[in-house]
Amino acid sequence: MYENNVTRIEELTKQQNAWRINTLNLIASENVLSLRARGIMGSDFAHRYAEGHPGERYYQGTDIIDEIETRLKKHLKSLFHCRQVDVRPISGTMSNDAVFSLYIKPGDVVMVNSTPGGGHISHHKAGSVGKYTANIINFPLTADGYHTDVAHTIDYAKALNPKVMIMGKSLFLFPEPVKELADFCKEHGIVLIYDAAHVLGLIAGRQFQDPIKEGAFIMTGSTHKTFFGSQRGLILSNVGEKDWRAIDKGAFPGSSSNHHLDTLVALTIATYEMMEFGQEYARQIIANAKTLGQKLYDLGFNVQAPDFGFTESHQIALDVTQYGGGDEVARHLKDNHIILNMNLLPFEPLVNVTNPAGIRIGVQEMTRFGMKETEMETIAFLFKKCLVDGKHVGDEVKEFRQQYQKIQYSFDDVERSESKYQDPVPILTADMLVDV
Repeated sequence: MYENNVTRIEELTKQQNAWRINTLNLIASENVLSLRARGIMGSDFAHRYAEGHPGERYYQGTDIIDEIETRLKKHLKSLFHCRQVDVRPISGTMSNDAVFSLYIKPGDVVMVNSTPGGGHISHHKAGSVGKYTANIINFPLTADGYHTDVAHTIDYAKALNPKVMIMGKSLFLFPEPVKELADFCKEHGIVLIYDAAHVLGLIAGRQFQDPIKEGAFIMTGSTHKTFFGSQRGLILSNVGEKDWRAIDKGAFPGSSSNHHLDTLVALTIATYEMMEFGQEYARQIIANAKTLGQKLYDLGFNVQAPDFGFTESHQIALDVTQYGGGDEVARHLKDNHIILNMNLLPFEPLVNVTNPAGIRIGVQEMTRFGMKETEMETIAFLFKKCLVDGKHVGDEVKEFRQQYQKIQYSFDDVERSESKYQDPVPILTADMLVDV
């Protein structure tokens, strides 16, 4: 009776695959798995449970996933130079919740980045922090809106005695002042948490900042933005054993039970790719973002933070008020096969949330498809044709994108004997992934 419905879902999935590969995806929170990482998903692990830690499971039959998870944790510790890592959270927000549940108690004062200042929803009253306390205050910003005012932050903290400071953003152009605030936080017993969801791949590639080395107590992150893995979360730290045991319980059973073994295996492959190609990849991401920002600025767009080189991350921000606002512009670009999102800009009132002044652009996915500085200049000209000249550029976008169909910075074309990492991974071809 429902077979026709199944067929429809298969058709829609094929449509998604075919459509998205012909767009310029500039969503700052997305990326693509390599064919080898993507191809290993859908294995028997998609059906299985493995509660607990390797060697200490509540289920039998976990010997193989125990080895994979142990390998993953070992290499993540090496990649991020930390003693402890939890790979069980299935999203960055779940990583945050596992940590927040330990350190934030009812009535505690917590300092975060405001929503217009780039803060993530999980840091606010409507998100994870709001589950534990209503006393949430925003970091003061410098006049440009894209940097924390350190002196005023210290003044606020002395007056308000926060228990926790949460750094990291959703609109994330520049490094956070971890080093500048770490000693103050330590002296005053403030837990400094760094949410690296957006910049985890740049940190892994040694091109951004090293929050744990600079003094962050805990670092959380998503594994599918600049880190090009499957959609999961991480918790990393060098805390004492007592704190780590409590965080461990926050991850399981606090915020998850089974931890989606299917995507865990794909993350392991992506981690090996990050270890081998991450520095080159991260350098190219930042070079591309800077080039796109400069070219858009040269073409007359109101690119944010020009006095600071526009960005030091994978993102740039534009004020597009003159073109109808962020929602209008994002929808218009989507009709021309350019995909990005509207975004509040610093100091905007929250009432603007449905059509804010800004758009947010991320270059990490197009970088992984092999685009470099020259291609960023082409993208800037496509923006001008579409938004300034009023031309439809959808066909031009599709033709341009046809040149960039192959994922780079991966083991897709590497013989196993050439790779440093010898996990048994099948080599798949692109046509094998189009069919459902």
